[in-house]
Amino acid sequence: MVKNILLTGATSGIGKAAAKKLLQEGHFLILPYRNEEKASVLKEELEAIAPDRFDLQRCDLASLDSIRSFADYVKEKYDYLDVLINNAGVWNRHFRESQDGIELTWAVNHLAPFLLTNLLLDLLRKGRRARIVNVSSDLHQGSIDFEDIEFRKKEYNGVAAYRQSKLANILFTKELARRVQEDGITANALMPGFISTDLFQDLNFFARLIIKIIAKSPEKGAETIVYLALSPEVEGVSGKYFKDKKEAISSRQSQNIDLAKRLWAVSEQMTGLRASVSE
Repeated sequence: MVKNILLTGATSGIGKAAAKKLLQEGHFLILPYRNEEKASVLKEELEAIAPDRFDLQRCDLASLDSIRSFADYVKEKYDYLDVLINNAGVWNRHFRESQDGIELTWAVNHLAPFLLTNLLLDLLRKGRRARIVNVSSDLHQGSIDFEDIEFRKKEYNGVAAYRQSKLANILFTKELARRVQEDGITANALMPGFISTDLFQDLNFFARLIIKIIAKSPEKGAETIVYLALSPEVEGVSGKYFKDKKEAISSRQSQNIDLAKRLWAVSEQMTGLRASVSE
């Protein structure tokens, strides 16, 4: 049965690899993009697989208004959503702000999927045993500094900002799974492995060289994404963390229920979101 699947970050890396595989499996894809040039290349590649089974629409995940506009478009055009894959991510060496004046890594890696997911929950409730898949990282080992999430008071550290956002991905997944369990929706997080992608283009030459030598291919990294989106083996499984298509153990911090609830409340405030799911 053809599934309606929304996938962010599909113009490069593991997102593009996942998009191609999902399309080859016969499903319909809704693909937000920011970069016109990359989207044009993606369009050509996907048309070679299935020219009538994808919908490319512009959406800047660094803009809360753009996310809302995109969600409105999706809700108006589609009756249901079977799978939502929050894959898009950034890594910044230096402090940068989103269009809303929020530290960019936090805005794109956490607030964007938090807002988009909540705005699309009604469509997911209408889907067939809908699944939400959030791409995190083993670099989530760390903590969230609620007193200075955006690095306004301390010196900016790109690695710490990224780690914090990836921890947030897992905490969000676990709290989301708890909130939507009675809706028949599942939510799981994963680490795709160390991948050589555009995510690390802001690193220096030697760091990029090392990554290229030891990293997995995007196709290999996309396998767990596709697995969580489609496999009957994880039907009904929710609130878990996966690695290499197997359940894995995430950090102690990522399993802190109180921390997850606090993050949800802070995220609602930062996105201006009214609760889409009850506590």
